[in-house]
Amino acid sequence: MKLKKIKGWWLIRLALTIVGKKGLGELKRASKNAEKSQEQVLRSLLEYAKDTVYGKEHHFDDILAADSAGELFARYRKYVPMNDYEDLAPYIERHKNGEASVLFPGKPMMYGTTSGTTKEPKWIPLTERYHQEVATKMNQTWFYTLIQNKPSVFYGKTLSIVGKAVEGAAPDGTVYGSISGIMQRDIPQFMKTIYSAPADIFWISDYKSRYYALMRISIEQDITLIITANPSTLVELQNNANEFYDEYVSDIEKGILSTKLNIPQEIRTVLEANLKPNPGRAQELRELKAKHGVVLPKHYWPNMQVVNVWMCGNTRVYLEKVKNSFAPGAVFHEFSYFSTECRAGLVLKSNTLDTVSFGHKLYFEFIHESDLNNPNPRIYQLGEVKKGERYCMLVTNSAGLYRYNMTDLLEITGWYNQFPLIKFVQKTNGTISLTGEKLHERQFIEAVHAAEKKHNTPLKFFVGFADVNKSAYRFYFEPSDQSLPREKAEEITKTVDSLLRQYNPEYADKRNSNRVKDPETVLLIKDSFEQFKASCIERGFRDGQFKLNLLMQDVQREALFSELIKK
Repeated sequence: MKLKKIKGWWLIRLALTIVGKKGLGELKRASKNAEKSQEQVLRSLLEYAKDTVYGKEHHFDDILAADSAGELFARYRKYVPMNDYEDLAPYIERHKNGEASVLFPGKPMMYGTTSGTTKEPKWIPLTERYHQEVATKMNQTWFYTLIQNKPSVFYGKTLSIVGKAVEGAAPDGTVYGSISGIMQRDIPQFMKTIYSAPADIFWISDYKSRYYALMRISIEQDITLIITANPSTLVELQNNANEFYDEYVSDIEKGILSTKLNIPQEIRTVLEANLKPNPGRAQELRELKAKHGVVLPKHYWPNMQVVNVWMCGNTRVYLEKVKNSFAPGAVFHEFSYFSTECRAGLVLKSNTLDTVSFGHKLYFEFIHESDLNNPNPRIYQLGEVKKGERYCMLVTNSAGLYRYNMTDLLEITGWYNQFPLIKFVQKTNGTISLTGEKLHERQFIEAVHAAEKKHNTPLKFFVGFADVNKSAYRFYFEPSDQSLPREKAEEITKTVDSLLRQYNPEYADKRNSNRVKDPETVLLIKDSFEQFKASCIERGFRDGQFKLNLLMQDVQREALFSELIKK
């Protein structure tokens, strides 16, 4: 397929180049003096919030009276504690119920919702200031880095996979939804033509129907850029293509969207308004199948320039499954260290994993991995971390997060002048994430206990393991009654799975889309924990320091349980 440039491509490229160069110039200048940049950021954030409830309670005025960067940082540590979501939740609840100027001036423009460590999801505020200064400017600079790496990236259409921009509202009417959806919604009007499908498509609740609609519409077009955080999504899109390729071709030929799909009529009406018969493209797709048998993205999207996905942590396993399916000229661009709570920076070059930290937009502190269990750990400033070492990050921003523990283990991979380059390694604090679900040990424990009660089946011991290669969890149960039938154990697993979907919206999303597969059930022999502990001690663990998390991703420890499976 010969690449045909979309309408307005030159304006998109010109505008992004202008704003992108400005953004990179600002970053480059600020990165030459990390301490000065961090002092300016922290003073600005504290000045912004000093008259709020939180600012008054935590003496922001006194902190701002510091006459040096070092003193400012020290006072901030003295007066403001390290926080997790539960610490800030009471203040966020006040905002949700209509109170203004609690964590930040005024009220949030929206909330982003994501998984927490308990049954309740986190409600992460997004303020207008954060949206403009960080999210919007970073978005523009990010798009420009894609042009720098692949100048033709916006010549064709973009397949962007995001969440719903608006999903509901807080008690005071402030909406909540997907940060990625908001970022896509709020791009400049002249850029909206780049997307292959209307945003209404993300309101299709049935995942197979949603993926079908996305692929049916996008496979008809010349896609040059894919944006999706999780490469597991690419795996499922290709699975959908393998299953429904012939149906796509038939729909494209007729200019329709299959009536077999579970798509609400109001959404179908919007999608079908942009469809018309395209027998030429349908014939091209038929010929591709006749030639190749299994048709891959490199066949139907031969002009692909950039695939923008996460490549760090567990996600690399999913990327390996699809990496060779794309056109040889395509490059993979790391999505960067990005979550609902914080977009900490940008990856500037394709085929690297290094996020340049935005030390001129956010205030960062770090705790070394060796000190994570210390109630009073040493705090490192942005310019004090060392290459090759691993840390947990605390972030302060203009959206009400103060010394907020990201519970992520990050590796310092180098430097951009004085700003460190960071790479995500894994979650900490009892959280497992095969493909972004962030399942917490507490959620698993509570679900198992609830399942015990529901089925009137007490368990003497249980443990869960994540298998990244299978993209599934295995639940190991030692029932108090060793005569428990496997069928009953399978029912417990189904109940645990169902409860985890209720407790954790990210887990529900990944399960519904089949990115996390059905959990497996394993029955253990009598006294399995005692035998496991004895085996560990024989291998050098100290008895007094022995500790077992009940939800893990640990191949070596899981292997020890293979000897304790009930035959």
